[in-house]
Amino acid sequence: MPVLRSLRVAALALVSAAALALPALPAQATGPNVVVRWNQTLLTAVRTGTLGPPQVARALAIVHTCAYDAWAAYDAVAVGTRLGGSLRRPAAERTDANKAAAISFAAHLAAVDLYPAQRATFDALMTDLGYDPADTSGVPARTGVTACQAVLDHRHADGSNQLGGYADTTGYAPVNAPVVVADPLTSLNDPGRWAPLTYVNRAGATVTPPFLAPHWGQVASFSGAARGLADAVPPPYAYGSSGFRTQAAEIVSTTAALTDRQKSIAEYWADGPNSETPPGHWSLFAQQISARDHHGLDQDVKLFFALANSVMDAGIAAWEVKRDHDSGRPITAIRFLYQGQQIPTWGGRVIDGATWVPFQVPTFPTPPFAEYVSGHSTFSAAAAEVLRRFTGGDAFGGQAVVAKGSSQVEPGVTPAQDVTLRWPTFTDAADEAGISRRYGGIHFRLGDLQGRALGRAVGTAAWDRAKAYWSGRG
Repeated sequence: MPVLRSLRVAALALVSAAALALPALPAQATGPNVVVRWNQTLLTAVRTGTLGPPQVARALAIVHTCAYDAWAAYDAVAVGTRLGGSLRRPAAERTDANKAAAISFAAHLAAVDLYPAQRATFDALMTDLGYDPADTSGVPARTGVTACQAVLDHRHADGSNQLGGYADTTGYAPVNAPVVVADPLTSLNDPGRWAPLTYVNRAGATVTPPFLAPHWGQVASFSGAARGLADAVPPPYAYGSSGFRTQAAEIVSTTAALTDRQKSIAEYWADGPNSETPPGHWSLFAQQISARDHHGLDQDVKLFFALANSVMDAGIAAWEVKRDHDSGRPITAIRFLYQGQQIPTWGGRVIDGATWVPFQVPTFPTPPFAEYVSGHSTFSAAAAEVLRRFTGGDAFGGQAVVAKGSSQVEPGVTPAQDVTLRWPTFTDAADEAGISRRYGGIHFRLGDLQGRALGRAVGTAAWDRAKAYWSGRG
């Protein structure tokens, strides 16, 4: 695990009690409940897996929906997302122990379905929790498995093509030929459209990743509103227009004048390969809120259910916009616009615009999908919306420390001193996630701001839908 990633994860997991003003908990209350345990284990699978952000968001949503539907059978009011109230157990059985068992068998079934190669990890958690994953004879186990299987049956036909390895089902093909990152860019068929990139990855292999999941806008959304909200997003600036030139010039000037804090923000929020990705990042924040607010099992089932489904819908909506406009990333648009011109860039250099690169690790210079809108902005704004509504306010109090010299872009140099990132509110964290992609040279201003607006709308719709389920309205 790289230094920055290791430090960031540690900082997220160990935000100090002083920073969050948390009182000490009694010894018997310090362990996380099964909802948090399954979330932690799933994020471990995410970090070692190969799924991209929208698929990770869907995986989180499926596991937490299975957990919620299993739990709903032991609640007096809530209804499940697929089977309604048909699994409801009598009042005498509605104990925390039965809820935990049903949740665990449901989450195990979902996790194995999504990450079959990591079954041993999920089996180990079941054993640690005191369950035999092969023994589904008990009522809670049967309830959890039945609830989850209905969710899986639905999601296997939801348009994601999970059973086909998430392969594109739409026949997408880029209009531009691959751009070799190491070479100056002199030609593009359409500089306003997305182009694949060829570069050397961290394993030392030369790769040209295709557009990630161009069919994702067709995935069935939790709220039913994601695609409609996406289709209402205004188009990006046309390449060469005054608005486009202004935001391109802003990226050039911003990345050329990055401070250590801005560089730390860009790297902290990058969430690229071998990370929990942006959706998982907000699940880590939810774990902090669970600890901060001393959640019980019932609260966490609802929190993670609403949060995970909001980020799944955010991925669906963002990818619908990305596919609709197929917009070019700064790495190609700026190179084409400024080719033959001397421009400033990060590190105090002056370069030919045709060779410009964002402030990113060279082994992953830009994610492989269209620019508009920003996925980071959409995921983060949706998650922040749910966290605000669930907690009844915007107060967060999160923080992370980026260690001196821990940069992967400028190792040993940046930052010159430890940098502490603080987010008094959920909104602050979401906004910083959005602007981090502009600091990193990954997104233009409009892609960030419209992504934030889309995320807030998606989060609101997902919240309303989740609340209807646990209020018994379905």
